[in-house]
Amino acid sequence: MKIKLFLTIALILLHANLLKSEDFDKELSFYTGTFDVIDKEGDDQTSMFGIEHRNPELFRNTFLGKISPITGGFITGKNSMFFYTGVEANYGLGPIKLKPSFTPGYYESGDGKDLGAALEFKSEIKLDFEIFENSKFGYTYSHISNNDWGSKNPGTDNQSITFSQKF
Repeated sequence: MKIKLFLTIALILLHANLLKSEDFDKELSFYTGTFDVIDKEGDDQTSMFGIEHRNPELFRNTFLGKISPITGGFITGKNSMFFYTGVEANYGLGPIKLKPSFTPGYYESGDGKDLGAALEFKSEIKLDFEIFENSKFGYTYSHISNNDWGSKNPGTDNQSITFSQKF
């Protein structure tokens, strides 16, 4: 429990330090939603809250479109935690942005769903809508699993509502 508290505080302090940046090119996203939306057993579905960091200066134009690094983490209502880092693509459709991403990370089940391994992979699709010049509101659907590398691989599907702000 102390390790979880430490990691949560460290993540918050990291992001608080990013807010002090004078270049205002950092983007933080806060999200909340449902962990394990398709819960076949009916005992693992719970709420989740998370935070993500993006640095638009690190975007790279590739043959797949604009790609950038993404880092974040979430905690569920049953004390499960997932910390991740990976890549996100960004496709603009006017004020709407389509953002698929892939992020490997560390998962700790806490009192929640056992996904079978500490190393898990999150694939995600996000739709963002620009509501103000530096603010976005969006919907996210993600799947987390270990690619059958763990003792079991039940996976989890999650959905959330996201608010993003550039600082």
